Amino acid sequence: MELKRRARYLYLRLIRLKDDPKELALGMAIGVFVGILPVVPFQTIVAITLALFLKTSKVTAAAGTWISNPLNWYFVYRWDYKLGCLVLGFSEKNAAISSILSVVKSAQDPLFIACRIMESGIMIISAFLAGGIIAGFIAAVPTYVISLHFFKIIRKWKGLGKHIKNTD
Repeated sequence: MELKRRARYLYLRLIRLKDDPKELALGMAIGVFVGILPVVPFQTIVAITLALFLKTSKVTAAAGTWISNPLNWYFVYRWDYKLGCLVLGFSEKNAAISSILSVVKSAQDPLFIACRIMESGIMIISAFLAGGIIAGFIAAVPTYVISLHFFKIIRKWKGLGKHIKNTD
């Protein structure tokens, strides 16, 4: 029950944001982009920093990083690595990667996961980052379009409610 209540609270916080729908959608897209990157546990910090730099919504940027969570890290990181290896022409077969993915799969502490990746060497780090950047852009584009539509609907709905209240 607590999870349902928390989700409702977060939903209500999102629809009450007053920024321009484009800023909100761009913030969400930035958050999703960063959420796909292998930068756990620093995703929120990176997303908010990018939002500050791009002068967009920090709240939706932070919320967008929630696309990545301990339930899907294994799949996201595996996809990032495979995509990065494909693009960079590296072999996917590496003893270090199976060690990293087993740490991710066992839901270890995010800082421990980040340390394991950093210890793995430049080739694996490059594959993770290249794949993460590409996958992040692939996820961010539809996120922007969907979020923009969502926030425009919310804005219109809020405006309609004000109009109805003012005519009473």
